[in-house]
Amino acid sequence: MKPLSFCCLKSVIKKEFRQIRRDARSLAFMTLLPAFMLLMFGFALNFDVKHIPLAVVDEDGSRASRDLIDKFRTTEYFDLKTVLPKTAAIDPLMAREDIRAALVIPARFAEDLLAGRSPAVQVLVDGSNAMSGNTAAGYAGAILQGYSQRITLQALARRGLTDVVLPLATEVRVWYNPELRSAMFLIPGLMGFILMVIVTVSTAFSIVREKERGTMDQLRVSSLRPFELILGKIIPYVAISLGSAHLVLLLGRLLFGVGIRGSYLLLLLAMVLFVIGALGQGLLISSITRTQQVAFLIAILTTMLPTFILSGFVFPIRNMPAVVRAITYLVPARYFLAALRAIILKGVGMGAVWDQFVLLAAFAGLSLGASAVRLGKGETERPRRRRRERP
Repeated sequence: MKPLSFCCLKSVIKKEFRQIRRDARSLAFMTLLPAFMLLMFGFALNFDVKHIPLAVVDEDGSRASRDLIDKFRTTEYFDLKTVLPKTAAIDPLMAREDIRAALVIPARFAEDLLAGRSPAVQVLVDGSNAMSGNTAAGYAGAILQGYSQRITLQALARRGLTDVVLPLATEVRVWYNPELRSAMFLIPGLMGFILMVIVTVSTAFSIVREKERGTMDQLRVSSLRPFELILGKIIPYVAISLGSAHLVLLLGRLLFGVGIRGSYLLLLLAMVLFVIGALGQGLLISSITRTQQVAFLIAILTTMLPTFILSGFVFPIRNMPAVVRAITYLVPARYFLAALRAIILKGVGMGAVWDQFVLLAAFAGLSLGASAVRLGKGETERPRRRRRERP
């Protein structure tokens, strides 16, 4: 087997860096666009449900009903917008989305509480947005449950039962993300999404650009082997992609407070494997296409939609149908996001994510191997085509 020619490899790397430097659009696409996408997605894509516009219909007007209203008013989850005289006024406001929830306190609310009866408090929630509606209903239910428990203990205390305690003392502690901020979950996912799309698309243009300019034929007739050509082309993109990834990490830390709790070297290894696999996929796409438009279309279809929908970036994989869950095993971003979130948010070691690294390495090896085979096949097919075209 012919040894690797470092001289030829160095020449290809220098040529690729020179070409990237001359193409300002490609350089900006790989360096500035990831940061721009992080800012846009990071601030726009937010699953935190707070400051829900609330209307109140207080048909009792007692001190107890005002106390219950204060429980909603003093939280960051609800903003009291208006107090309505009757329930019929709720529907027009909710239809215009002036309010998203309404609290209806019935008449004789305080009287029923003093008599030991259970008054029916009604909470109306706008369900047109299922996610925010479900969250608002959960917040309201928690507030009402806490208020009900306090009223029950006060009633028992008035009867002299001061030593009564609730049968179950609940203490909920949230690990890794105590404030339940969606940014902690989304920023690692955005990093994988941005890297997959940007790296694959930019690399897919590389060989196609060579084909359109006619320089690919010159590279094929040279002494370069397909593997040397691939290495020479991916090394500059690996360096630029890792620089972009670190810029995304820095912005995530400065703007969203998402730091790295685990090993930086482990995180770097995951990024290198994922970027190499994405570069191999881009080279494979560029080797089977002849125009930049077709390469861009295939790169977007094979990266953006699978990474956004089937990687667990936004939608939990466990909630998907069995057939769709089986398809997600073909999406490399699934393994990268699992490793990324475990390292960044949980601070785990290699023992917890070794299987994700094995799958990422397999993806990188398969994509680079397929690219080398395809480029080698193209190199042997061209002389045959020329012999057939001779008169």
